[in-house]
Amino acid sequence: MEGTIGTVTQFGANWAPRTWSLCAGQLIAISSNTALFSIIGTIYGGDGRTTFALPDLRGRCALGTGAGPGLTPRAAGQHFGTETVTLTSLNLPAHNHAVITQNAGHVAVPVNTATGEADEPSPGAGVLANSGSDSYASGSTAEAMYSGSPLAVSGLQLETGLMGGSQPFNNMQPSLAISYIICTLGVFPSRS
Repeated sequence: MEGTIGTVTQFGANWAPRTWSLCAGQLIAISSNTALFSIIGTIYGGDGRTTFALPDLRGRCALGTGAGPGLTPRAAGQHFGTETVTLTSLNLPAHNHAVITQNAGHVAVPVNTATGEADEPSPGAGVLANSGSDSYASGSTAEAMYSGSPLAVSGLQLETGLMGGSQPFNNMQPSLAISYIICTLGVFPSRS
């Protein structure tokens, strides 16, 4: 299968045909393939004196170099992306969690405006009882001893419980694994 040196393509088998190699990141001696080294250099690794590396597309998707409109620039040989992600609060849009109480509402308490003496041992008729006794009226006909504007309560601190397990979730697009191969011997490309 003749090709142009440096061409990377997909191949349906799990092996590479003659004059091609799997794109598995392996180091190659420069002295054994000067033509391929002159094309890809150390873009994918190697020390550049005695070795260079083939692209490593095992478990990776290939992506075009450069930057499309509104996209992040990508350089040849650049590795990026991750298979799993753990979200933190910094990844979430600004939001809040409402706290709803079971018995929310208003309570209206009428006050008897009648006057009376405060020397009774029990409360009643809108007056407080003597010290040492309960200071409230009891029974179904008792009236409360305060009336006025609604009482505003502030400074409450309510917290919601922590949720989540901080476990990473899968971040991969649906994919099909297939071999990538690179032409190591063939037609030397000319620049256009």
